[in-house]
Amino acid sequence: MIAALLIGLGLGASVAAQLGPMSLLTIRSTLRNGAAVGLAIGAGIAVIDTLYAAAGAAGAGVVLSFEPVRLAAGLTGAVVLLYLGARTLWSAFRIRLGGETGGELATPRRAFVVALGATASNPLTIASWAAVFAAASTAGAIEGSAVFALLAGVGLGSLGWMVLLTSGVALARRYVGDRMLRAVDGVAGVGLLGFGGFLALHTLRD
Repeated sequence: MIAALLIGLGLGASVAAQLGPMSLLTIRSTLRNGAAVGLAIGAGIAVIDTLYAAAGAAGAGVVLSFEPVRLAAGLTGAVVLLYLGARTLWSAFRIRLGGETGGELATPRRAFVVALGATASNPLTIASWAAVFAAASTAGAIEGSAVFALLAGVGLGSLGWMVLLTSGVALARRYVGDRMLRAVDGVAGVGLLGFGGFLALHTLRD
């Protein structure tokens, strides 16, 4: 059980540590709105990572092999990322620090809900966890009740990494001026648009 928990911690942290659209959104939102919002996004990511890891352990990744499901999931994820990217890029052109509108991630509750939706809508998330658990099962790393310890580790590992990321960004926030903040918004916006465009292209091409 302890070994499974440790493996889960490593898997959760490793997956969360990959630079992706949600990492960019977490960094940008923490700089804009503070650590509480960043932690809320991290919590949302950890919840979906754990749920998708459970789905992967149950073999749900095979669902994505059905073309209509794969196409719908891929395009939905792309639309969500493109929307977030456009909103983030637009904020790069605002001059006043902290001038967010009510539609942005200005509160932890709103940030948590957006993180749930954005992470869940990305089919690559469940596909990644399905592949991880397929490999773990083949290697004999998942046996009986140890899967529950593994899933708990995944959630804690994912959340732990996001806490570290958010804490680091929050500490740097005091040194970030308005010009730098707009630059971060611009980079994050372009990154989110890029991820969204890539996902849409990959979904339609395949």
